[in-house]
Amino acid sequence: MTKILLEVLITGLLLGGLYALISVGLSLQYGVARILNISHGEFIMLGAMTTWTLYTALHVNPLLSLIICGPLALALGYLIHRTLFKRLLASSASPAIFESNSMLAAFGLMFILQNIASIAWGPEIRGYSYLSIPVHFLGTLFGANRLLTFGIAIVIGLAFYLFLNLTRTGKAIRAAAQDPATAGLMGVNINNVLALCFGLGAAMAGVAGVLISMCYPVYTVMGLEYTIIAIIVVVLGGLGSIPGSFLGGFILGLVGSVVTFLEPGLALVAYYVIFIILLLIRPTGLLGR
Repeated sequence: MTKILLEVLITGLLLGGLYALISVGLSLQYGVARILNISHGEFIMLGAMTTWTLYTALHVNPLLSLIICGPLALALGYLIHRTLFKRLLASSASPAIFESNSMLAAFGLMFILQNIASIAWGPEIRGYSYLSIPVHFLGTLFGANRLLTFGIAIVIGLAFYLFLNLTRTGKAIRAAAQDPATAGLMGVNINNVLALCFGLGAAMAGVAGVLISMCYPVYTVMGLEYTIIAIIVVVLGGLGSIPGSFLGGFILGLVGSVVTFLEPGLALVAYYVIFIILLLIRPTGLLGR
């Protein structure tokens, strides 16, 4: 029984690391750019499918795909914000109107990216084997790829947190999140910062897609599931809170592991129940303000 509990706990922590990385990008996009990016999961899907293509067609190591998919997703996200969401922001009469308009636009973007991916890769479920070597850890057995993805997710998340807190660009992003008008008066290029935040969020999603492809099957309609998970984690941890996204990711990972052990078909239901209870009891989230 102790061995089973330990296995469920470690599985939850490994899954929580991925959930945290998935959610950090969405938290940044909403916390700063005020865009609830419903298409967030499609960037995860693009990262996963691109990694699968590079590995199976060109034998590119998935670890190398991290430095390919991340910058490509960053550039795509930056371009989308400068051409789409910047115009919506300029034409919206108030922040509330912009949030609703941007969410509707993100819905459209989700279907566009999903259909382009379906044309490019088809509807089939894809997968490849990478570092699926069994590793014994505290009496339990896990794939080396899952341990590796957990370590990479934690390192990337911590590096991003230090970037926001220690660099000049990171301070500009935090200032824009707290008070865009005052930040603009202090010399911050608001339009550039907002586009950069959306691009960084897309980059985090693309990197998460690479890591997911190393452990799980991938397909072109996988994005919506991860978007839902990201939204629940962001609300659980607190809107716009990067540490909250990590905390929420680990909590949701543990809950998912326990529920999957008891009844695999109820994992997503359990996520929704937590989401609804949290909205009723603490809508600001665990670390939200």
